[in-house]
Amino acid sequence: MLSAPETIRRLGGLARGSHLQTLGFTRRTLSRMVQRGAIQRIRDGVFAVPPLHPDIHMATAHGGALTCASVLQMLKIWVLDATEVPHVWLGPDRHAHPHDRCACVSHFYRGRPPLGRVDLVTALLHFFRCAGDEAFFAAYESAWRLRLLSKAARTRIRSALPASARWLVDLARSDADSGLESLLRLRLHLLSIRLDCQVVITGVGKVDFVIGGRLILEADGKENHASEEKRHKDLVRDAAASALGYETLRFDYAQILHDWPTVQAAILAALRRMRAYA
Repeated sequence: MLSAPETIRRLGGLARGSHLQTLGFTRRTLSRMVQRGAIQRIRDGVFAVPPLHPDIHMATAHGGALTCASVLQMLKIWVLDATEVPHVWLGPDRHAHPHDRCACVSHFYRGRPPLGRVDLVTALLHFFRCAGDEAFFAAYESAWRLRLLSKAARTRIRSALPASARWLVDLARSDADSGLESLLRLRLHLLSIRLDCQVVITGVGKVDFVIGGRLILEADGKENHASEEKRHKDLVRDAAASALGYETLRFDYAQILHDWPTVQAAILAALRRMRAYA
């Protein structure tokens, strides 16, 4: 018979006492294991062995399962606003358990939380309810690009979303290079502006977006101008595009996230210039 620590480890590092008892471990045995430090009691009836992700530990102590942005970040999915505190699904009728250093965000959504953390589909659906359309859209495209969403998973998400939000899934693509690109395309879609994405231009290379065949939009992430070399390459590309008759608008992370009215005004003005000289 396996030891209690090894059994819990094979169950993923977490186990309910009721389940362990069905495997032959008595309450007395489990209590002795806790006293010896071989296993840890996270809350009444739930036991763990290291290593256990600290956010999963906190969510379990809180009384639920890790979900929402916390799970997305664990999976390296792009989120609009990074969270430093665990988001915990408690279910509709449960209450949080008091525990040390609690800074958890409680979600009282319907259903029964699993032990540990939720699956990606559930995390994205909870993220939609927690963070809204834009954040969900960018995270969804990021997960799809990372090949974490099968066709079946995408269908499940679409069906579970409110009917008024299903267009977000229909608009999504699997080739968005960054969350910034996702946000830019979504916001311009709302203005009825059509974008061609990831366009290869001879003599320039691949650009993020092209509008109307002449206006290039580039969305630069936080790290894009971390060196003079990258900045120089951008200037060379922009000059090559200009020689071919393109206008390039380049926006950085802070502009797109925190100064969208200015970004939108610049794009609309460039489009008016294009029409005026057409």
